[in-house]
Parts: sequence; structure tokens; C-alpha cells
Amino acid sequence: MNFNFEEYYKIIFSKQIESCFDKYALQAFEYQYNNNPVYRKYCDLIHIKEDKIKSLTDIPFLPVELFKTHKIISGDIKHELEFHSSGTTGNQASKHFVANAGIYKKSFTFCFKKFFGNPDKYEILALLPSYREKENSSLVYMVNELIKLSANKHGGFYKNNFDELNQKINYLEKNKIKYLLFGVSFALLDFAEKYPQKICYGDFIETGGMKGRRQEITRQELHKILCSAFKINKIYSEYGMTELLSQAYSKESGIFLCPPQMKVFCRDGSDPLMITKSGKGAINIIDLANIHSCCFIATSDIGNIYKNGSFEVDGRFDEADVRGCSMLI
Repeated sequence: MNFNFEEYYKIIFSKQIESCFDKYALQAFEYQYNNNPVYRKYCDLIHIKEDKIKSLTDIPFLPVELFKTHKIISGDIKHELEFHSSGTTGNQASKHFVANAGIYKKSFTFCFKKFFGNPDKYEILALLPSYREKENSSLVYMVNELIKLSANKHGGFYKNNFDELNQKINYLEKNKIKYLLFGVSFALLDFAEKYPQKICYGDFIETGGMKGRRQEITRQELHKILCSAFKINKIYSEYGMTELLSQAYSKESGIFLCPPQMKVFCRDGSDPLMITKSGKGAINIIDLANIHSCCFIATSDIGNIYKNGSFEVDGRFDEADVRGCSMLI
């Protein structure tokens, strides 16, 4: 298959993809079916042939767990980045080999602008380890690049340096400077307990995760605690995965919206091949930015997928490993 990557990238990172998503998703399937040996083997094992794929719900979604045991690459291409999931002691981490660092940057910047506008409107702060400490984290890599694109006079990583972060927030608030704070859930809660205050010029973006650090609570409970501590009306959320190149964001009530190059589907928990465009069940994701890896991922997350394409995450399968941003710090 002679795949035109230049045209593909031009379309998927534009508003035009909204009217032709299905066309380009089917093209991506054809390319990956013929050029990704792991994905092709999976399709063969479940007896799915290329000529049987007529719609998006016909497409097989690769179980995300295979990123732990296989190198998922489409085409004969060398990777430029290697990201690892956080994992836990004794559990094998997923590895995502990203062939084109520029496409990852283009994808997460496109997503960010879709929901927040240009990064240079903000100072960007992070309650995360620095890039030097965790350079194989896709989240840390993304935030590090966004900081470079931001106003960047006061932005940076704070890990668990709450005193320094509080001083910076006080300065930004006093000088009426807009800022965004990315943080894992337990770190935001720790900061809220130590430095409750009225926030006027900042927005907080939680990236999930408390396993192994704090008692699990729902996203709604988390947001309620943070809103109360900082006297704000809402907390934003980011939904991303090591195995993806695109991110969804929630601006209210934990309901995530996808960028144009990404869509979610509902998978029956007992029948992985039964896929619908909406409903309650396991979450499948199409990420068209992931053309050099795999665009079609069957996650271990459970949630509600709504008819308008938005979704919320309720939890994970019991057998799913503890993973994600909660173990970064």
C-alpha cells in the first residue's frame, strides 16, 4: 500500500478530519493491517480479514496489554522516542516506541490548543517529576514541551516542592498572570491540604492517579475537595495513555471530550469483538496520530461513552494492573 503520510498528517490535524474521520480511520486500518506484524497476527488469531472491514465498529482493537510484551511498530521505521508506563514493582511496564517525535508534539499541541488555546497565553506549572528525572514518561515529555511553548518566565516542574510552588502561585496571583497547573491527583490533594487558598488566575488540570499513595476516591469527590480548598468552580482533567499520542480533556464534571483525530467506542466486557459507538462498558480508542504504532487500542478502562462522542471513566477491570500517572512520583 502506497500510504501518503504527508496528506494524512495534514488532514488529521485540521478541522477537515471531523467530516472524513471514517475514511482516514479505514485507511489507517488498511496500512497497519499490512505493515504492523503484531497487529496483523492479532487479526489473524481472531479470524479478522481485511476485506471484512466496512465500518469503524468492524475494526479490531489491539489489547493494550500487548504493549508490555511486544514492540508495536507499523512499517520499517526506527523509533525516535521510547515511553514507558509507570507500572508498579513486579509488574511489567508497557513500552511505546514513537517513530516520529515531531508528530507527537504536533498531536499534543493540537489537542491542547483545541481546549485551552495557545500555550503562550499561560505560565505552565507541574506537580510532576522533571523531564531529567522521568524522560521516558509521555506525560512528563508533553508537559515539558508545553512549558517551552508557554510564556515560560515562571513555569516549570515542582514535583513535591510545595513551598516553592506556593510562592510561585502567590506571585502569579498577585500580578494577575494566567497560569495552568498540571498535577497527579494525590499531589494536588497534598498541596491543597498544606496550602488552601483562593485561586483567581489559575486553572488546575489533574492527570489522575492515587493508587499506592492515598485511598481511592471518585473523580467527582476529588474535584469537590480541590474546588473547596482553592475556592474555584471547576477542575480540569486530562486523559492520556503511554500507548497513545493524543489526549482528551474534561472541562467540567469529569466528562471528557476528544480532539478531532481521536474517537472512543464501547466494548462489551465479555465479548471484545462486540463494539458500539455509545454505551457503558470497556473503552476502545481510535487515535489517528498513532499511525506508526497502532491507531486502534482496547484499553482496560471502563466508562460511559455518550452519543455525542464524549465519555467518562468509572474505573478499570479488576485484573488490570495498577498503572498510569499515579506512580510517576
